[in-house]
Amino acid sequence: MSEAKTKPTSASVEEYLTSKASPEQLSDCKALMASFKKVTKHSPKMWGPSIVGYGSYSYKYESGRTGESCLTGFAVRGKELVVYIVAESQEQQALLAKLGKHKMGKACLYFKRLAHLDINVLEKLVSGSVAEIKRRHAVTGGA
Repeated sequence: MSEAKTKPTSASVEEYLTSKASPEQLSDCKALMASFKKVTKHSPKMWGPSIVGYGSYSYKYESGRTGESCLTGFAVRGKELVVYIVAESQEQQALLAKLGKHKMGKACLYFKRLAHLDINVLEKLVSGSVAEIKRRHAVTGGA
């Protein structure tokens, strides 16, 4: 069984962001960091080489495979930023409809500029996602 690649590291969040983000993205990332810290009550930590993560939880698949992941986080992906959230409930779907210009994958919310989004709606989405993950899984601490 392969080991998970996305684990907490001691890498510098600031170094990652300054090496990957454009000046505009860097400004958005700093705003995201303040928002995520407020919502999650956790400090940012690098998860793997490219995710700025907050908090952690343990999961176990039906196959028996277990692992650990951040409760939420974000990353710079080329010209877009991506926020990692669970947005499956009707309430979360209604918030996505009010969020602004974005694309949503299974657990990835993509956008180009934070100015295109309603930050209050984003914070509610992140808060709802963290609550859902805590409901489903064991929270493991402040990684």
